[in-house]
Amino acid sequence: MYLSRMYLNNQRRQTRALLANPQMMHAAVLSSFPPDSSAQTEEGRVLWRIDRTREETALYVVSPSIPSFEHLQEQSGWAQEPSWQTSDYSQMLNRITKGQRYAFRLTANPVHTVTEEGKKRRVAHITAEHQLRWLIERQEQLGARIADDAGEPTASVNRSTRMVFNRNGRRVTIQQVTFDGVLEVTAADSLRLVLTSGLGKARGYGCGLLTLAPLKITS
Repeated sequence: MYLSRMYLNNQRRQTRALLANPQMMHAAVLSSFPPDSSAQTEEGRVLWRIDRTREETALYVVSPSIPSFEHLQEQSGWAQEPSWQTSDYSQMLNRITKGQRYAFRLTANPVHTVTEEGKKRRVAHITAEHQLRWLIERQEQLGARIADDAGEPTASVNRSTRMVFNRNGRRVTIQQVTFDGVLEVTAADSLRLVLTSGLGKARGYGCGLLTLAPLKITS
């Protein structure tokens, strides 16, 4: 598995178009791989996420094979030099053990099922309270604890954005929610599975990608 990061030029028109339409970004990400490559293997699947601050916008991609972002560089990067890098993800994955603590970021699509007039449909969680509860309920699947000794969550909602776009002529709405926090590994294999295969729905549309980072030591 591989982890890639590409910085996008916010001043480019195509960048703004991609950021506004997960279907377009999905197609652009998949175009980074040869036609005969698989987006999903036994090792994992292609996942992507957009991280944004006031200063920069970054595209993160986890994939079974090495991507080639030349087309995105031409459309949404800078002319002078490549703005992406790819690293072997297996080294980091293999270091994960029970009891370790990491800072994490996850963008997901927290939904629940409701029944109306005898028909079931998925509905997005809108409030930060319900979105966070959705995440806490998936601690076992994550293979990680996201609560302190008092049971209080060690995560918060950083961003929640409603995205509306067309897919095959149909209107699609998803709620992209970014969680930041600290987790403690309880089941390394389960956590590795989420890191390489994603969590929740809309994994092809910028949701499901979890990343870890070392905790900053404060004096």
